[in-house]
Amino acid sequence: MTALADVAVIGGTGLYALLDDVREHEVDTPYGPPSDPITIASVGDRPVAFLPRHGKDHRYPPHRIPYRANIWALHQIGVRHILAPCAVGGLRADLGPGTFVLPDQLIDRTSGRAQTFYDQRAVHVNFADPYCPVDRRVVLDNAGALEIRDGGTMVVIEGPRFSTRAESRWYTAVGGTLVNMTGLPEAVLARELAVCYTAVALVTDLDAGVDGDHGVTQEEVFRVFGQNIERLRKLLVDVVPELPRTRDCPCARALDEL
Repeated sequence: MTALADVAVIGGTGLYALLDDVREHEVDTPYGPPSDPITIASVGDRPVAFLPRHGKDHRYPPHRIPYRANIWALHQIGVRHILAPCAVGGLRADLGPGTFVLPDQLIDRTSGRAQTFYDQRAVHVNFADPYCPVDRRVVLDNAGALEIRDGGTMVVIEGPRFSTRAESRWYTAVGGTLVNMTGLPEAVLARELAVCYTAVALVTDLDAGVDGDHGVTQEEVFRVFGQNIERLRKLLVDVVPELPRTRDCPCARALDEL
């Protein structure tokens, strides 16, 4: 397939609803169709692919998202950089709703999700640092007035339920900073295709073990994310043109010795 875009944003439709020159593309993959057709839109002079991970109507819960189809489809159309906005819970009291965090580590607490493209032979990619160091720096350097916390460990849970208070406290005790349901296998699948992946986390709530007054609710998550969509959109519009067109990072060399 002809390369259509080298940058992708995996997120909701609200991130690109106001962009001009929007074109949809159906992409077939060996793993079935992605969550929805891929939308290509211009950000400055750069074509960018947008893909809603849950589908436009939010029909895929976290454990049913077609992760392999999504990442394969983006790679197939030429994507080499993925920016992945995501809603997260804060595992520290100072990470309240509306805080932006650029995690640099993750802990996998999912179960049963297909986490590799390599089912027929053993391929072991280096995943010590799950996020692209170069693209992370670009995000931080182009955040403008938006304050972004640099670094943190994102604990990815299976969902779709939220954590118990005991689980939440345990995640904090083992070094977790944020809790999320979709960051894996996205990140590792991107690494297996030598694609740069950067999570941009928006804290929508304090997790159950942090806020003793009430547990997390879906309404709260959606409301806070919606309140911050314009800030997130501006960040992405500022960052996308600055991502390197020629890559020199560990992600680009992930498959060199395999």
